[in-house]
Amino acid sequence: MDPTRVAVIGVHWQHDVVSPDGLFGPYFADQVARHRVASYAARLMAAVRSSGGLVVHSRIAFRPGYPDLIANTPAFATIGEQGGFLDGDPKTEIIDEVAPQVGDIVFTHARLTAFFGTELDVILRARGVKTVLLTGVATNLSVAGTAFEAVNHGYRMAVVSDACAAATDEMHRVTLEGIGLLGQVVTTDVVVRGLTG
Repeated sequence: MDPTRVAVIGVHWQHDVVSPDGLFGPYFADQVARHRVASYAARLMAAVRSSGGLVVHSRIAFRPGYPDLIANTPAFATIGEQGGFLDGDPKTEIIDEVAPQVGDIVFTHARLTAFFGTELDVILRARGVKTVLLTGVATNLSVAGTAFEAVNHGYRMAVVSDACAAATDEMHRVTLEGIGLLGQVVTTDVVVRGLTG
């Protein structure tokens, strides 16, 4: 693994998803805190930065009035009904523990995954990225969806198991088993050792 051709994507590390008072916090905040998932993601991001790789943060947010919200799922319907994820609201911002640093890329999208409707593929190709590492919430939803899209775009893909969380341990485990058929499932320790030689 050439460290300079690696990108780590932080999927939805924002207050509305992972903080207790966020719109989806009741589903995910406890799991994130109990497993110290954000601390693993932060360690991984630091290692990628120091080895010359790219750190990307994806966040979901919508324009006032929700003209860009298609409420075709219960989760998207909830966002519109309860007024969450409005761009400019502090709860849409990325949590301090994995806060973007100078040189990181941050982008906003309005659908489930980090690739769909965004310039993520262009950004990665411009940097010569070959391997994509995924962290974030939820393992079985946006992380898995982004992982599958990474495969379709031709990247080597690995989900960092201890830097992701789902609503339950069982959802997390089963999703990782499925992802392992298309890419790698690794731990933060394994990746950090690989990046640092």
